[in-house]
Amino acid sequence: MRFQTPLVQAVLLRRYKRFLADIRLMDGREVTAHCANPGSMLGLADPGTTVWVEPNDDPRKKLKFGWRLVESVAGEFTCVDTALANRVVKGALETGQIPEFAAYDRVRPEQNYGTASRVDFLLSGAGLPDAYIEVKSVTLSRSPGLAEFPDSVTARGTRHLGELAEMAQAGHRAVLFYLVQRSDAEAVTVAQDIDPAYAEALLRARAAGVTVLSYRANITPQEITIGHSLPLADDRPLVLSRK
Repeated sequence: MRFQTPLVQAVLLRRYKRFLADIRLMDGREVTAHCANPGSMLGLADPGTTVWVEPNDDPRKKLKFGWRLVESVAGEFTCVDTALANRVVKGALETGQIPEFAAYDRVRPEQNYGTASRVDFLLSGAGLPDAYIEVKSVTLSRSPGLAEFPDSVTARGTRHLGELAEMAQAGHRAVLFYLVQRSDAEAVTVAQDIDPAYAEALLRARAAGVTVLSYRANITPQEITIGHSLPLADDRPLVLSRK
């Protein structure tokens, strides 16, 4: 997925009201950019951070810049626009770049399922069980090389896990797909200290037959593409509570 407009570098001044960020462009102008990320963005929104934003000349948009990337001091990139995760995965599914789904020939995004929910992708293919795929954008990292999800409490994510479990128990293929949008990640784990309910729900979903896959994105200021798979780290195991 290539960015529609070349990104420009800037410095973050502050993020506020979740979806707004004041930035300073390289020419000295201070402007407000849209931040398409409802999470806490822990470790990614400190004032003085180098960011990359996408300009636009759309008269329908009040804000003329969209915050897309964070660049670390080491030159590693994190994509903070959570909406881009589905676009990257969609392109990879349609071109057969994810081996686990290469046999499927029909990709349908945003399909109704569960209780008043939409699954990110429903895949079908001759002789194959339907595959329900829920995509999560992973951006948090508190230890070098280790990505974590979620970065804040996610009741929505917990509900999705329950609905995926129901699909698995009904005989479908149900998949939780972590797209790690950090170029420095080497493994993924669950931030159970941030959201214990989500961590518990994930264990229950896996016990019900939900598959968890994780891939890292390749990120540059020009494009984001699917990269290689990442292992799931389980260095802090949970034990299912009796309910």
